[in-house]
Amino acid sequence: MTAESPRVSVIVPCRNEGDWIAPCLESIVRNEYPKDRLEVLVVDGMSDDGTRATVARYADQYPFIRLLDNPRRITPAALNIGLAAAAGDVVMRMDAHYEYAGNYIPLSVAWLQRSGADNVGGVLIFRPANSTAVARAVALAVCHPFGIGNAYYRIGATEPRWVDTVAFGCYRREVFQRIGTFDEALVRNQDIELNRRLTRQGGRILLVPEVVVYGRARDSLRKLARMYFQYGYYNPLVIWKSRSRVTSRQIVTPAFVLSLLVAAALAAWLPPARWLLAAILCAYAVPLVLFSAAAAVRHGPRCGLALLVIFPTLHLSHGLGFLKGLLDVFVLRRNLAKNAANVPLSR
Repeated sequence: MTAESPRVSVIVPCRNEGDWIAPCLESIVRNEYPKDRLEVLVVDGMSDDGTRATVARYADQYPFIRLLDNPRRITPAALNIGLAAAAGDVVMRMDAHYEYAGNYIPLSVAWLQRSGADNVGGVLIFRPANSTAVARAVALAVCHPFGIGNAYYRIGATEPRWVDTVAFGCYRREVFQRIGTFDEALVRNQDIELNRRLTRQGGRILLVPEVVVYGRARDSLRKLARMYFQYGYYNPLVIWKSRSRVTSRQIVTPAFVLSLLVAAALAAWLPPARWLLAAILCAYAVPLVLFSAAAAVRHGPRCGLALLVIFPTLHLSHGLGFLKGLLDVFVLRRNLAKNAANVPLSR
């Protein structure tokens, strides 16, 4: 990249990321993009764990880094605050819980310019949070097709391909002028809703496998369950707001959970329901055992055994979250934006 490179605004939403913000910012600083064409806007949700002091230290050292306040404390509000302050022709979202390859910014911008895409993103590579079998199995599950379906930004791709969403977007600035900003009713999944809005209005999203983000997977079943429950919970609102078609990876887990609940409820009175329940469980158990056994061969028996619990935890949490979201949004008519800042962090 040269002095003629487009000016890039990186928006980093964060809140209580004391353990992660320094490695994140360090990876951004190391990126091979002209620093006089770069600004990094760290939008903090009033952290109280030392995050702000760390960001201030980096801002003192690197003049292209700025700390902005986010009184609402939720991610979409942080993104919109960053958008309002951004001066770049290209806007990138880069979350504080991740580290970015040294060519992440220049490669994303280059593909944005050459492809004609409205948004370019890469592939998430999750590392275990520690050396335990559970942590290693969680890192495998969240990037496995059986775990999360055909989300290419997690399972990867062999070549660039057009997709419906990516994890952290590199957007043309005019996209937000054309379709609007992030929906602040969505504490989770706000990027999915925006990308669906973008594609519904004729925009294109490109996944480039050479663009790589590194993250640490959750280190416990409790954290994994909370995260995927929240992902599922906000999915009905995403579908309704974006007016887009329902994808298989959105609906398969709630359909699975609902079928289990209905079959189990009827099994006490209707013998055929018992056979249906057994059939559902067997149909799920076969791929569960096969994929867990394959992982055991490659990563050790303890990892394989852990996946026998982790896959169901992921699927049931997501499915229950989706059904709870349906109930709250469309039956109970709850306002999910109210008290949004009180939604617990999934880490």
